[in-house]
Amino acid sequence: MASPDERIIKMIKKHHVLTLATSNENVPWVASCFYAWLDDENVFVYTTDLNTRHGVEANDNMKVAANIYLETKLVGKIQGIQIAGTTFRPEGKLLERAKKRYLKRFPYARLMETTLWVLKPSAMKMTDNRLGFGKKLIWQEDKGSIIQ
Repeated sequence: MASPDERIIKMIKKHHVLTLATSNENVPWVASCFYAWLDDENVFVYTTDLNTRHGVEANDNMKVAANIYLETKLVGKIQGIQIAGTTFRPEGKLLERAKKRYLKRFPYARLMETTLWVLKPSAMKMTDNRLGFGKKLIWQEDKGSIIQ
């Protein structure tokens, strides 16, 4: 499996909140979640309770979408990543690595009782106007990265 383009990873690591999109019976929902990135696994780690709407929906339908973006009014600096993938609650060694990474990034989370989740991207599209207006970096799990 090819890793995402380093510019996509750089933006992922620079930010800490993603908007997670779930759905139930074709009715969408979004929620903002703090995340950490696990390099070796190419996955996002986030927390949410099982009784939240997005937690219930993700538990019932693992196919989710997400985005990360830089909020700016300067058109030439617009950056954003759209993500499609699956989410699940990690177990075993992945749970250990996910917990360690998440708590390193958000140490105050030790005080919370919540559930760790992993979002495994199958595709990511980054718009980066710094590379030229509307320039896209696209990564797909089975194809690697391409530029459009």
